Amino acid sequence: MPDMRLILALTLLAAPAFAQDTESVCPTAPDHAAEAAEIIARLQRTGNEMQARPLADRLWQLWTDAPDAKAQALLDEGMAKREGYDFLGARDTFDTLVEYCPDYAEGYNQRAFASFLRQEYDAALYDLDKALAITPTHIAAMSGKALTLMGLGRMEEAQEVLRDALALNPWLKERGLLQEPAGTDL
Repeated sequence: MPDMRLILALTLLAAPAFAQDTESVCPTAPDHAAEAAEIIARLQRTGNEMQARPLADRLWQLWTDAPDAKAQALLDEGMAKREGYDFLGARDTFDTLVEYCPDYAEGYNQRAFASFLRQEYDAALYDLDKALAITPTHIAAMSGKALTLMGLGRMEEAQEVLRDALALNPWLKERGLLQEPAGTDL
C-alpha cells in the first residue's frame, strides 16, 4: 500500500500546476450577438450620421468586452500602446491576447490594426479574416479589410468588402472611399 504522506505531498505539489492550468484557459467571450444585430438593424434605419454615432459607439463597447479580466487588461494595454504609436509593442501584446483567447475576434481585429499602421498589409489581412470568421458582422473589421485590400492594390475586392460593410452601417466614415461600379453613370 502506498505511503499516504507521499500521496499527500505529491498532491500538494501538483495543486499549483493545476491552478495555473485553469488560469491559462480563456473563457468564452460574452455573447452580444442579439444586441449587435439589433444595433445593426437600427443603423440601417438611421437617418443621419449624428444618430448613427452612438449606435456605432455601442458596437465598439460590445466588441471590446473581453472574455475575462486578463483578456481585458491585454486588450486595453495593446490599444494604449497602439495609441502611443508603439505599434510593435501593441502587436506583441495582441499576440499574447490572441494566444490566450483564440476565439475572441477583437484580439485579431486590434492586431490587424497595429499591422495595418505598419503597412504590413498581408499580416493585417490574415487577422481581419480571422476576426470575420469569428464575428462575420464585425463592421470595423470589414472596413479595416477594405482599407487593407486598398493598401494591397486589390481595389475591386476592397470595394466589394466596403459595400458589404456599408450595407450594415451606411454611415461609416469610409463611405467616402466607395466608388461606383464600372459602367455606372454618376
